[in-house]
Amino acid sequence: MLSLRSFFLKYDTEITEAWKYRLPFFYYKNKPFCYIWKDSKTQQPYIGIVKASLIEHPLLIQGNRKKIKIISFKPSEDIPVLLIDEIFQLAMQFY
Repeated sequence: MLSLRSFFLKYDTEITEAWKYRLPFFYYKNKPFCYIWKDSKTQQPYIGIVKASLIEHPLLIQGNRKKIKIISFKPSEDIPVLLIDEIFQLAMQFY
């Protein structure tokens, strides 16, 4: 999770962090952008993308969420930096 935090903060100078809703939340241009958390059952970390409901991507999971889609990954594997970059680029279009 610390690696993701570092990646997010270096990704764009307009990404800032805050502690919201008991989660590490990241803002883009002072608007909610994404957060990092872990699944309570599987303990796998995931990234919640706020405006992802406007994005069609095969690896984003809507679940029972209205506005947020998530992408989960295994902590034993490398962080999918290229995939995160692709999704961030899609999401940033709506800010």
